[in-house]
Formats: sequence, structure tokens, C-alpha cells
Amino acid sequence: MQLTYRFDQANLKINEIDMGTDTEFEIQILNDGPLLRGIKEIHKAFDENKDYTDVMFYIYEHHQYKVIVRKDYYSDFVLALMKHKLLLSVEWV
Repeated sequence: MQLTYRFDQANLKINEIDMGTDTEFEIQILNDGPLLRGIKEIHKAFDENKDYTDVMFYIYEHHQYKVIVRKDYYSDFVLALMKHKLLLSVEWV
């Protein structure tokens, strides 16, 4: 089974690239506000857990993020995006 998700394209850009053992997310928050606070909370949560290689954040200017997610943490990361309201819906297909 695979997760699919929807997001508000007027406020957020997400590009997902399969890198074999990892998935790379290119995320850009297009405005200040709740989505920006949400991505910062997600970063904090994964940064503070005990597994330092699960999700790696690279932060760029203009609210751009590159996030490298280990395959075994893919669903955790996508569900964190949903929890913090960066996604509108998530479903198994």
C-alpha cells in the first residue's frame, strides 16, 4: 500500500523524489502563517527524537526546505505533515 496526499497548492509546494533507500521532499511554504509554524514544529519533533537519521532537514531562504526521509519513516513524516495541517488529506491506495 502507498500513501497519497493532497495539499493547498496556493500556499504550499511539495515535490517528492524517490532516492532508493530515502525519499526527498522539496517543500516551499508560500506565505507566513500556520503552515510555516507547522513545518517548524515537524522539524523540532524529528530533531528532538532519539533517531538522528530518520528525517534530515535542510533549510533555505524563502521558506524552502529539503527534507530527506528514510523509507521506514515515510508514513510517520507524511502523517506529521497532516497532523500539523500542511496536508488537506492522506489516504492509502
